[in-house]
Amino acid sequence: MNVININYLKSVMIVLVLALASCGSAKKTGDDLVADAREEKAMIEREYPMMADHFNEAAGYAIFPNVGKGAYIIGGASGNGAVYENGNLIGYADLKQVDVGLQIGGKAFVEVLFFETEEDLQQFKDGSYQLDASASAVILDKGISKNLDFENGVAVVTVPKGGAMAGISVGGQRFDFNPIQ
Repeated sequence: MNVININYLKSVMIVLVLALASCGSAKKTGDDLVADAREEKAMIEREYPMMADHFNEAAGYAIFPNVGKGAYIIGGASGNGAVYENGNLIGYADLKQVDVGLQIGGKAFVEVLFFETEEDLQQFKDGSYQLDASASAVILDKGISKNLDFENGVAVVTVPKGGAMAGISVGGQRFDFNPIQ
């Protein structure tokens, strides 16, 4: 009986992981994605006023308004985003993440990459871009002011949207940039 319950739980968790990991990757029209990105940027500036300067001062930024992550030992995350240079939309990007570790659950979040210089943004625009497992993100909490630390010209900010996840994992993120034609 115990083996059946464990196998059933594993099956349910695998389905949950796949469903949540695909949440952020649902292809939307460019207009929908841009509208979602604008809405999340406005929310971040409203809820975390210290972030408004970062949007204005960064050479560029990428907003992934709906990233979904799921994990049962092996985890995955996916999302689509809009990329801006000097406040102007210049293209779209896809985010993919795979990680391994002691982890279980699923969550949704907003992720923003801030590029410190034009050169840093250009590296992102040049094709497949990766953040390694050592890259750290600032997780915004209401009422807490945080400075951004740029690592290799990029600062990562995440804002939780929902879900529950526990564990420790190691992995990296990969981004593909597609300019507006």
